[in-house]
Order: sequence, then structure tokens, then C-alpha cells
Amino acid sequence: MPPTTAPDTHPTTRSIAILNLLLPHHRTTDRGPAPAERFPHQLRRIADFVRDDAPVTFTLPGFPCKSPNPAKVLGHLPDQGERLSLDFLNTLCTEIERIHPPGARMVVCSDGHAFGDLVRVPDEHIDAYADELRTLIDHVGLTGLSVFDLRDVFGDLPHDTKRAHLHKSYAPTLEALRAEVRADDNTLALYRGITRFLVEDTADHAGTRSALQRECRQRAYGVIQRSRAWGDLIADHHPRSVRLSIHPQPIGARKFGIRLLDAPDAWTTPWHSTALRRTDGTWTLMPRAKAAESGRLVECDGRPSHFEQD
Repeated sequence: MPPTTAPDTHPTTRSIAILNLLLPHHRTTDRGPAPAERFPHQLRRIADFVRDDAPVTFTLPGFPCKSPNPAKVLGHLPDQGERLSLDFLNTLCTEIERIHPPGARMVVCSDGHAFGDLVRVPDEHIDAYADELRTLIDHVGLTGLSVFDLRDVFGDLPHDTKRAHLHKSYAPTLEALRAEVRADDNTLALYRGITRFLVEDTADHAGTRSALQRECRQRAYGVIQRSRAWGDLIADHHPRSVRLSIHPQPIGARKFGIRLLDAPDAWTTPWHSTALRRTDGTWTLMPRAKAAESGRLVECDGRPSHFEQD
């Protein structure tokens, strides 16, 4: 879509204008809002693309797979939560094009295979989830989006082999990560958040809750190790990109946390929840069991899609 007005061609001015489109969706636990000037890492990366008159490339690790807990999600395939989120990301690319005619590209870096064994989701479900993301993008015509996963790096190698290569090449040591969790509040918050998700996602634990929590704390370290490894691999394959994150990020961090949809807290994502359409037409995310208490189930293409509030 051509710009409605002639854009300011100065790289700094246009970079600020581009970042201002993202700021209303900043996912953070800091008090805001904050001006674009407080995000120097993102401004520098965006300015590089502006100076080259090239599309701004964003990489967003996320969209891994659905939670294995049926009380939270409708199934193992993407549903309305993912559809709305992908549409939102593509709309951002379209809005950027009005300011910066070369536009933007959003690379969705689906990371399910990086830690599928740790979150206890079968690899065939992860494949089906990522394949459906690609189908949705093509079917709806979300031209600003693409999907990148471990198959793009390691091809048809067995999934355990791919994970082993990823971990060996990029993952931080467990000792270093434990030290960081002790020393850094943001890493500690991430560790606690992932531990909570792992506990919530376990639907069939036969032991005590305290035993489950101990196990999930150990698995949480592994998830963070693999997530860090995946992030470094992405940086190697997309070295100039503006790095986004689905996790809350402090103001001024190297990664920019982005909120995909309205949710009750800063950690909720479409793959850990279900979409509910309120009576006023707005959308929010919540666990399936809670959404079922608030509305009726709606199907799309013969599959459960979302709930609509009564």
C-alpha cells in the first residue's frame, strides 16, 4: 500500500515513527509508557534498514505449539488466537509500509522443536502446528509474514538430533544460567514464569504437587537454555533483524516484548489459552475451562476455534 503522505526521509525520524507503531503494544512489566528514544537498540537496527531503503526485518521467536493441557486450549492446532495474532503482526507490517515504502517483514520463528521434549508435546503435533501456521499465512494472504523453524536449518534430521545440535552449538551452561537466575531479576522472573507454565501444562501428573513443582523447576532451566540457543541461532541466520519477544521485556532491553492480544496478564499467549469474543466485539485470551463458563464454543472449518460470550 503506498504512503498516504510523503514520509520524512531522515533515517532517525522515520525510525522513530516506525517504532512508535510498536510502542502501544509493548509487553513489559515496567511502568510505561516510554518514548521511542528509550529503545536505542531497536532504533539503531531499524535505522540500518531505513538507510538502505530496505524492508525492516523483525524476528519473533514464539508460536511453538499448543499447551498439552486440554483445560487451557482447544486442541493441538492453531485456532482463532493464532489467526488474530498473525493478522495483528501483518497489520503492523502494513502500517510500517505507509511510513517506510519498502515495508517490513515479520519472521515468525516457531520454536516448538527446540524444547518439545521438555514441554512434553509430541514432535508430530509441533510439525502440524507450524505447518498450519504456514497454511493460515498463505490462505489469508498475510504477505508480510513467514515461518522459520528447525526444519529450515537441519532439514529432515531426527528431531532429537536437531535438538542435540542446537544445544551443543548455542546453549549456555546450566551453571551459568543458574548464576544468572540468582543475580538478575528479569531472568528470575522468566524462570518463574516458565516454571508456572510447565506446572499448569501438566494435566496427568500422578505424584504430589510439590514433586511436580521440583520437576518443573528443573525442566524450566532446560527450556531457557534451549530458548537462548534458539535465539542465538536466529541471530546467526537473521543477523540484522529487529528482535521481538513474546515475553515481557524491560524498557531499553535488546529484545522488544510485544503483546499479540489482550490478556489478563503479561505472560498469556494464544498457545497457552483460548480466544473469547466479548459481547462488545473485542477479544481476550483465557484458559479454555474459564472461556467455556463465559460463552459458547464456535467452530471454524470443522474444528473448535474460539468462544463467544453469551
